[in-house]
Amino acid sequence: MYDDTCKFLAEHFSADFASWLLGETVTLTEIQPSELSLDPIRADAMILIQSEDSILHIEFQTIPKENIPFRMLDYRVRGNRRYKGKPMRQVVIYLKPTTSDLAYQTSYDLERTHHEFDVVRLWEQPAALFLQYPGLLPFAALGQSESPAEMLRQATQIVEQIEEPTTQANLMAASAILAGLRLEEDVIYRLVRRDIMQESVIYRSIQDEKTRAIALNFLREGLSVEAVARGTGLSIEEVQQLQHQMNAVPQS
Repeated sequence: MYDDTCKFLAEHFSADFASWLLGETVTLTEIQPSELSLDPIRADAMILIQSEDSILHIEFQTIPKENIPFRMLDYRVRGNRRYKGKPMRQVVIYLKPTTSDLAYQTSYDLERTHHEFDVVRLWEQPAALFLQYPGLLPFAALGQSESPAEMLRQATQIVEQIEEPTTQANLMAASAILAGLRLEEDVIYRLVRRDIMQESVIYRSIQDEKTRAIALNFLREGLSVEAVARGTGLSIEEVQQLQHQMNAVPQS
């Protein structure tokens, strides 16, 4: 949920991410993982965007993982193979405060190979920075501040001033979702306009995922396709598709 939200923001507000991470306003276009022969499952928390002169590779992580440094080297080599000679800026963005040494690791060594990348720990970034760019507003509650709740309040006030309804709804939903890493749900919903966020594609996507997860649980319990469809509101065809996917997964 958090990774998907961050990827959505990076895809739709790439200029804001470029201003933040590259220090310049450039037009960026997305690179599909298939262009680097990356398995979509491996690329779930990753976004690649490029300008004419360089590539920006962002990896969003909630919890530090030991394989991240190797992944950065792997992606860099694949990027050079596909876009030979094009510089790549690689940034791992950690969303949730941690004391793990892994969140401070900025290089990978393998025998005589040494590769470096950048790391951003959101809780060390001034929260006020994220209020300067529309696409970064949802990170305000995760930044360094005396009160994450106050930063969420300020971010949502700015979002409410956005005139374009779809952008407003998506940023409101993203702000509520990411704030869940720092704040309790009751605090979030006192500050976030639910009527706005419920119109967003992010919110609807998450609700759809929850509905499908419930449907899968019903199917595993042995309920009929018809009963699952009635209980979840999914169509017969959608439930049958979920059943087929479930049966195709090897049992351990």
